Amino acid sequence: MEVQKIYLDFNASTPIAPEVAEAMKPFLSQHFGNPSSQHWAGIPAKEAVEHARKQVAELLQCSPEEIVFTSGGSESNNHAIQGVFFALREKGNHIVTTQIEHPAVLNPCRFLEKLGAEATYVPVDRYGSVDPDDIRRAVAPRTILITVMHANNEVGTIQPLEEISKIAKERGVIFHTDAAQSVGKIATKVDELSVDLLSIAGHKVYAPKGIGALYIRKGTPIEPLMHGAGHESGRRAGTENVLLIVGLGKACEIAKRYLSDDSIRNLRDHFWKLLQDNFGEQVVLNGHPVNRLPNTLNVSFVGKAGGEILARLEGVAASTGSACHAGSVELSPVLKAMGISIEVGMGAIRFSLGRTTTIQELERVGYLLGKSIHSMD
Repeated sequence: MEVQKIYLDFNASTPIAPEVAEAMKPFLSQHFGNPSSQHWAGIPAKEAVEHARKQVAELLQCSPEEIVFTSGGSESNNHAIQGVFFALREKGNHIVTTQIEHPAVLNPCRFLEKLGAEATYVPVDRYGSVDPDDIRRAVAPRTILITVMHANNEVGTIQPLEEISKIAKERGVIFHTDAAQSVGKIATKVDELSVDLLSIAGHKVYAPKGIGALYIRKGTPIEPLMHGAGHESGRRAGTENVLLIVGLGKACEIAKRYLSDDSIRNLRDHFWKLLQDNFGEQVVLNGHPVNRLPNTLNVSFVGKAGGEILARLEGVAASTGSACHAGSVELSPVLKAMGISIEVGMGAIRFSLGRTTTIQELERVGYLLGKSIHSMD
């Protein structure tokens, strides 16, 4: 009998939405021109890029001129962090971030430390939340950038960006957020968040992999990451990937429709109640109980190994928060920063839901979890 495949790893990547794939089709076969060319083949490509720029801008509620297309979330983060450092290193060299950022933020900071930057990695509480007062204390006279993710990719905790932005403004510091996980799931209006830079990853929002965007508030000093010809108004060299840009634009247009839809949150809460009913105190929640992404449920099965549980869930795609090496357990840096104990953290599994998730799939996973965990006792 064929194994039922159930996908609960939407925070890792999303499928391309059917409407997105449809919007991209003409750019596979017909509109092949270079968007920089001023003739019949190039003009439709240029128009498509600018239309997509407007679609992304409408989701963020910003000006289209403030959107720069990139190859994905990692490039957007690198552009933001390195770009501010190289633009302002005469003014200062200090960056403030948190201990639970994605490697696409932490590793650029570490790279810049080799070039003379100083970085402060602010801790978080047991829910994965950063205290704005800790950010305030970390800011120094030579601080040029604060970079704090909007929502954590592992536990889904949403950070208090509005409060942090007030600190950045008071101190005259540029503020960047990695919004790869939040775009399309919760509101990401740049003026409400009051950020200067915001990163988007296409494959987290039902667009293809290999495309992203960076919002750059008008007037923000930033050095290009890619140097070459004057593409993207001189901010990102390289011929625009029209096919994928069209896909990202359409995905952002669609995402607006889902922001007021609570169906995924309701499914997640149903699944959490199902796990509590089945496992009681054997299962605990990781992350903030309320202030987290509506699709994300990171739980620990206490005293069990998450990887071993998942290996027994045939056909289920999800992710763990720990790794086993030669008999020892290593927690993810996020769980470690949250102060989660080994006994709890080793059993962490992240279930992240999406638009195609059904209640039947979740109840099937609940049943499989019961079988898996009872067989490990």
